Amino acid sequence: MPFDLFEVDKEIPERKKHIYIKDSKDPKEHIPACNTTTVPGCMTERGCAFAGAKGVITGAIKDALHVVHSPVGCTAYAYGTKRYPTTPDMPNGDKFPIDNFNLKYITGTDIRESDVVFGGMDKLKKCILEANKEFPEANAIYTYATCTTGLIGDDIDAVSREVAEEIGKDVIAINAPGFAGPSQSKGHQVANDVLFESLVGTKEPPRTTEYDVNLIGEYNIDGDLWVLREYFDEMGINILSTFSGDCCHDEIGWMHRAKLSLVRCQRSSNYIAKLLKERYDIPYIKVDFFGIRYPTENLKALGEYFGKEEEAEKVIESRMKWIRPELDKLKEKLQGKKVWVFSGGPKNWHLPEPLEEELGMDVVAVSTMFEHEDGYEKIKERVGENTVIIDDPNSLEAEEIIEKYKPDIVLSGVKEKYLAHKMGVPCILIHSYENGPYIGFEGFLNLAKDMYAAIYNPVWKLMEFEQEIEEEISAENHARRRGPS
Repeated sequence: MPFDLFEVDKEIPERKKHIYIKDSKDPKEHIPACNTTTVPGCMTERGCAFAGAKGVITGAIKDALHVVHSPVGCTAYAYGTKRYPTTPDMPNGDKFPIDNFNLKYITGTDIRESDVVFGGMDKLKKCILEANKEFPEANAIYTYATCTTGLIGDDIDAVSREVAEEIGKDVIAINAPGFAGPSQSKGHQVANDVLFESLVGTKEPPRTTEYDVNLIGEYNIDGDLWVLREYFDEMGINILSTFSGDCCHDEIGWMHRAKLSLVRCQRSSNYIAKLLKERYDIPYIKVDFFGIRYPTENLKALGEYFGKEEEAEKVIESRMKWIRPELDKLKEKLQGKKVWVFSGGPKNWHLPEPLEEELGMDVVAVSTMFEHEDGYEKIKERVGENTVIIDDPNSLEAEEIIEKYKPDIVLSGVKEKYLAHKMGVPCILIHSYENGPYIGFEGFLNLAKDMYAAIYNPVWKLMEFEQEIEEEISAENHARRRGPS
């Protein structure tokens, strides 16, 4: 059967349409139901729309200050972010005074019950002014509606316009409260639209070249951007603007001057690429730099577009001459190991083929929290027969996947990591990374090394020993409850 109902879901049979088992004989349209509200009764692992806006799209901008209009819980939640490191270098040659400013600071309005009753707009204005006074080095301020302030109807757009005039800086209002969509994916779209309409076309870059590109959907997780920047620099291609890893606020304003947009995260940021094409006629291509084959193909395509085929070949050859022997050694240890890939979106179809082609691993399950139909079609194309494909899995389903499919390692986010560890299965963070970067040729080698280190860590044998003791204790307790025979 192409669709499957897990044992833990017997009380919520609606989950069956969200769990698909790959069958190459099935029609293309046979994919899991997706991009819908979570089935009641599921303990979802999803983030909210606000998390999609702040945690993904704007969280990597290095010179913006964030004011979250919310109770303190949402503000604290927004502070927990991926590893989005930044450099102090600015495109105009200046230096930003605080390294990793985006990772160190966040502010919020600390909405209370009285604010819910009487409105919190005055408090929001006061907070923005105080935050600007505390951090005058910030070049812009981004403010966010959350569930509470969205429900009471506070007009953060009006407050932002008023304060922007008063302080002489851009104050960008992003209305993506948690309930705005079924998952964080809606927050991606809202933030893309807001930043495009508010900023693109309002600034001019310090310089332009004939080889300017926008690198869209690259958030510099643990230095991913810097790997790609080296490739492009060696090819003579200039990254005019990133969206939004190691990015300054002004860069978004001059995205309209690029000759080409490269869309790396094709779930969170394809929206702004399409808008740039519609309004400014900037073409875009979707790129993938995970593994070995994908970076090779995409660097060659980029070289062909700009007439730099030889430069692309040199970049590829310079990396592969030392990476291939290392990967071959790791393949001997990783071949045949079972993998479960559980990521937010596109990594579910970025990673399966490289893991199988380059390392001989067996991808037994893929799951995602907020993928759309087009993403699941790609996943279905790139995984092997009988692979389980799950949309928005709940915690009990996660346990059943481990028990039923017995992965040797899980690639996931932090929420799932400790569940896997408690069940004796190693887990590598594929969102924030263990020892990244994981992008490009070098990055794939880093991922392979981390998987090898995790799988062969002797701690898992110790956990098996502890499990035996627990079973003995459980048997003793059971016998004690039964009493003397």
